[in-house]
Amino acid sequence: MSTPITEESTSHFITITEDGKPLKLHYNDVGQGEKVVVMLHGSGPGASGWANFHRNIDPLVAAGYRIILLDCPGWSKSDTIISTGSRSDLNARCLKAVLDGLGIGKVHIIGNSMGGHSAVGFALANPDMVGKLILMGGGTGGPSNFVPMPTEGIKLIGALYRDPNVENIKRMMSVFVYDTSSLTEELYQQRLNNILARRDHLENFVKSAQINPKQFSDYSPRLHEIKAKTLVIWGRDDRFVPLDIGLRLIWGIPNAELHVFNQCGHWAQWEHADSFNLMVRQFLAS
Repeated sequence: MSTPITEESTSHFITITEDGKPLKLHYNDVGQGEKVVVMLHGSGPGASGWANFHRNIDPLVAAGYRIILLDCPGWSKSDTIISTGSRSDLNARCLKAVLDGLGIGKVHIIGNSMGGHSAVGFALANPDMVGKLILMGGGTGGPSNFVPMPTEGIKLIGALYRDPNVENIKRMMSVFVYDTSSLTEELYQQRLNNILARRDHLENFVKSAQINPKQFSDYSPRLHEIKAKTLVIWGRDDRFVPLDIGLRLIWGIPNAELHVFNQCGHWAQWEHADSFNLMVRQFLAS
């Protein structure tokens, strides 16, 4: 009988150098093999690689992939940081340093929300290290043509960072996913515990936004430089990053295709996990 995959059993740390200073980052390393998939989480308070993608790990491991789930600087068990420039580029630099430290030369990248921005930043800076890209709910920081910015969801994330409590979590999650019936009091409390465990992350995220309100680069003018085959996945009902942002990605990236889930918010890999997992496996194998 195989041993169940858990967050604890796959947990690792690595110290890299960022801006001339040591930075300890946490990651989960699951599975074995030369085919490596990196999963990059979003920017919600209390987020982590494991929390964002725990419904997507087992099918990829079963298909023979090694999975690296990186906790970006300022989230979960990784060191905190104040981002005065582009957080997309910061995360991309950190991912490059982690992969170099692990001796990994080429990866597929799955990025959700902030992770999508970071994946695009990484692909632009390190084109030879990218196999395929999968982007959900993020990837370029350009404004929506149809929805006032910042969006409803982004405003609720900001409120949660400034005042972390269960009611603000419920307000954010009520627009985060399309169907809230699977959200429980236990889940809300667990997320709040994760948030409050690292108040320094909260404080430094708010400080970063005060120093530089434009934390995520608008890569729109450079999307044509991405040569990697790219799958863009979006929720029709995304109230954090509107669907037309996904259209901008496929307009700009030469070898991109788009799948839109109906009755889906900002978390396609969680809300439609079975369909998402099948689509990803087929895309990576093609």
